[in-house]
Amino acid sequence: LNENADRFNADHAQAIESGEIQPLAKSDADFITKASGIKQRYVYEKEGILDINRMRPNLPPRSENELSYQAEMAVKAAKAALADAHKTGADIDAVIVSCAYTERAYPAIAIEVQEQLGITGFGFDMLVACSAATFGLHRAYEMIRSGSAKAVLVVNPELVTPQLNYADRDSHFIFGDVATAVIVEAEDTVTAPQYFKILSTKAVTQFSNNIRSNFGHLSRANDTDVFAANNLFHQEGRKVFKEVCPMAAQHMTEHLAAHEIDNQQVKRWFLHQANLNMNLLIAKKLLGRLATNEEAPTILDEFGNTASAGSIIAFNRHNKDFNNGDIGMICSFGAGYSIGSLVVECVYK
Repeated sequence: LNENADRFNADHAQAIESGEIQPLAKSDADFITKASGIKQRYVYEKEGILDINRMRPNLPPRSENELSYQAEMAVKAAKAALADAHKTGADIDAVIVSCAYTERAYPAIAIEVQEQLGITGFGFDMLVACSAATFGLHRAYEMIRSGSAKAVLVVNPELVTPQLNYADRDSHFIFGDVATAVIVEAEDTVTAPQYFKILSTKAVTQFSNNIRSNFGHLSRANDTDVFAANNLFHQEGRKVFKEVCPMAAQHMTEHLAAHEIDNQQVKRWFLHQANLNMNLLIAKKLLGRLATNEEAPTILDEFGNTASAGSIIAFNRHNKDFNNGDIGMICSFGAGYSIGSLVVECVYK
């Protein structure tokens, strides 16, 4: 980013001096950590990102007979989830691939994953930006409750880095790539010694332009640069912070109150991992005090913002010390605005 800024500012020195255009701002590790809590992240392909003449991942097109990038990520995560649940593909009735972006419109990535894992039944994709994982779990929960499936695989292959503007000081550092997977099944089919029972789900959406990514199939018909900055990820970060924090805290408090559970009874809050300062403020609103990292664990420092997968990574990393009957809250908040939550209870067989 800084080399690109130096080059741009040197090439446009006269226009910058005359006030015609603004110089590109520089970034550094201290700024990034202070602004977000991010210290590192994992990306699917970093070489193209680090090339000043490219500044985007280098992901060559795969043939239509090859496994797609997102299906590859999803299958690896799914196999780990299946092993953890003591399940095979034959035990799964449906596959939901839910994430911020899919690399193609059709055929669905979920059907490709279904085929790779030998799963009969059906699969479909859904997009709900940074609430995709929780909303996907909501759909799986409803399918189990309705009896339309006995076991559902929900996968979140978040290949987000191709949609980042690496020349933007305020957002170039935000996202990392990752895939998470969860098995949601009827309680009478559980074979794992420990599992989490979903007590209920809750969702809300409220339209906002403060987080956007405009790239889509209509870009071809707009006769504009399909890779222009406004088609990539961009946000009004301060507005998001101000509006989403109270909205998320109220949402979770009301969700718990429906079960007559006080916020103080929650063992752990598995919050969306977008920004450390947001999570600190939301947790403070929930508890009336600053939360410890044990109460509201952070994985931002290692993974960065992984779109919808962040709360699931936090859950995966920090649920092993739960005792029978302990309560957890999984919650996402993202573009839309969209907020999705699940109240879960630990059960030992």
